[in-house]
Amino acid sequence: MRKHLVIATRGSRLALWQAAHVKHLLEELDPGLAISLNVIKTRGDVILDVPLAKVGGKGLFVKEIEEALLDGRADLAVHSIKDVPMELPERLLLGCVPPRESPTDCLLSRQYPDLDALPEGAHVGTSSLRRQAQLLALRPDLRVSSLRGNVDTRLRKLEDGIYDAIILATAGLQRLGLRAPHMLPLDPQRFMPAVGQGALGIECREDDYDLLVLLASLEDRDTRVCVDAERGFLAGLDGGCQVPIAAHARLADEETLVLDGLVAEVDGSVILRGSRSGSAIDARQIGQALAVELLDGGGRAILEKLYPKL
Repeated sequence: MRKHLVIATRGSRLALWQAAHVKHLLEELDPGLAISLNVIKTRGDVILDVPLAKVGGKGLFVKEIEEALLDGRADLAVHSIKDVPMELPERLLLGCVPPRESPTDCLLSRQYPDLDALPEGAHVGTSSLRRQAQLLALRPDLRVSSLRGNVDTRLRKLEDGIYDAIILATAGLQRLGLRAPHMLPLDPQRFMPAVGQGALGIECREDDYDLLVLLASLEDRDTRVCVDAERGFLAGLDGGCQVPIAAHARLADEETLVLDGLVAEVDGSVILRGSRSGSAIDARQIGQALAVELLDGGGRAILEKLYPKL
């Protein structure tokens, strides 16, 4: 096993925390290992003045990082799973999925303790069509606007009074220790999270056998199973992280997986939900079967209106 590894990462505070976290875990496994970070700007980091759904394309936050893996500038990359497209480039794989943080979304506000307390016409910021659709389904009176930038930037816009509330991933707030006067994790049964939200994925070259052996010690089987089901659902819908698709998988017991999925109109006028359960061994197939169910139940018409625009 070589004694130096390079981790490719985005440069946001959250991405750097995640990369440093994995670096620490690997150094604990092998104290003689020297690990450095290669900070890479992705297309999604550069284009900040356009809503994600209008930027278009899959892999907005990973393509340039994957190029660094393929050309040898990095040995592994630490991603938020929700940013990783279903199809990885040839020669790359997800070598490890560590234990998941909370998958939920979190409502943050200076004045209002929960979604129901927001006044009529309140201004809510989010970068996600998935969140927008579910917000408007619950509260069609709200004014929802695009909110781009890193976590600190988004919180600053809330503090400056630009928004009455914003929605961020709970996991990112927990990892960075960030707070707002009012913070409410949203029940995933009422407000479904993004595919893979809260989970990290460590990507590497498929022929890097020594590294794969090392990464195996960080693998969390339960997280991998749930992520496989959610990503199977996304694959069945041919979706990306810029469309109103959501999924939440959980293990009812050690061998039984339950998956909830959602496809929505952007304005929240139609919310299609479904649920499937089965053996954890069949996680990906459960996700794909639920995708077919929702497509046939009206999801295909919804997504066909969106995909030509992406």
